[in-house]
Amino acid sequence: MKKKILIVTTGGTIAMKHNSPFGVIPNDEFAKHLRSFPQLKEIATIDVYEFSNIPSPFIDPNKMLELAKMIDNKIIDYDGVVITHGTDTLEETAYMLDLILKTNKPVIFTAAMRSNSELGLDGPRNIVGAVRVAGADHSLNRGVVVVMNDEINSARDVVKADSSKTDAFISPSLGLLGIVDPDKIIFYRKSEVIEKIHTDSIETNIDLIKCCSGMDGRFIEASIQHGSKAIVIEAFGRGNVPKTILPSLEKALAKNILIILVSRTYTGRVLPEYGYEGGGLYLQKMGVMLGVDLTGPKMRIRLMTLFGKLHNMVAVKNYLLNNKEN
Repeated sequence: MKKKILIVTTGGTIAMKHNSPFGVIPNDEFAKHLRSFPQLKEIATIDVYEFSNIPSPFIDPNKMLELAKMIDNKIIDYDGVVITHGTDTLEETAYMLDLILKTNKPVIFTAAMRSNSELGLDGPRNIVGAVRVAGADHSLNRGVVVVMNDEINSARDVVKADSSKTDAFISPSLGLLGIVDPDKIIFYRKSEVIEKIHTDSIETNIDLIKCCSGMDGRFIEASIQHGSKAIVIEAFGRGNVPKTILPSLEKALAKNILIILVSRTYTGRVLPEYGYEGGGLYLQKMGVMLGVDLTGPKMRIRLMTLFGKLHNMVAVKNYLLNNKEN
C-alpha cells in the first residue's frame, strides 16, 4: 500500500525560473507541477500544500515557527511530510523544526541548487528522493533530515558548504546518515543527539557575532543597547577571541546577557583550553558559556527556542549546563 505524503512548498530556487531581464525569480507553477508529477504518483499518494512562495532569505524565525505549528497539525493525517525550501536558510529552518516538532514521523527537507530554467536541474531528483525517504518505514524516529544529491543528512549537523554546487549540503564533522539508492533507502547510522524543545513561542532578540582579526566591541555594544537576551560569539578555533572585545563582553555579562561561545570552524568543539586573555578558559572564568559543536546560526536558533520556552536567562543557563553535549 502506498504511503500518504504531504509536500509543503515554501519557495526558494527549487520553485524559481529565469525571467529576463529580472534574473531568477519565484513563479507560480511549482505547486501545480508537483500535483501532476508522474514519478511521484508511482511511489506515494501525494497532497501538496503551498505554505509560501518566497526566497529563503525572506524566511525569518517567526515564519519557521509558523511552519512548525502547521506541520504538527497536518502530519496527523499523513505518513510523512516533505518540505521544499530555499537553500540559503534551509539549515536553520530544518534545525528549528528538529527541535520543536512533536511528531516522530518522517519530516524531510529538500531543495535545489539550480533553478527550473537551468541545464541539469537537480530539483526533480531531490524531490523524488525526499518523498521516497519520507515513505520509508525505517525513517521513523530519526528527527528532521535533509535529502539532497541522493544523500541523507541530519538537520542538526548539515551545513551549506558551497554557493552553487549540487552537492553543497554536507555534515562536516559526522558525515551523512544514509543514501538514496535506486532500489532502496539505506541508513548507515542514527544521530546520537536528538534534542526536543517543545515550545509554542520563540525569542527572536538573540544576536550572532563572528570574530575576525583586530575587531573591537562595537557589535557587542550594539547588542547591549538593543537589549539582546543572548549573544552567540563565533570565536576562533577552540573558542578564543581578540582581547580587544573583552571590555564589551564584561559589560554584557554585567547586564545579565547570556554569552555563548561557538567556533567559526565547521568541525570540532569549543573547549576551555587556553588561559590567556581572550582564550576559552579565560572566557569561561568570566562567565561565558561554551556551546560545544553547534554552528553559530544553529546555536542562535536553539537559544530562540529555549528563551521562548523558559523565558529567562537563569533557566536557560541551567538547561544548557545540564545538556552540555547537545
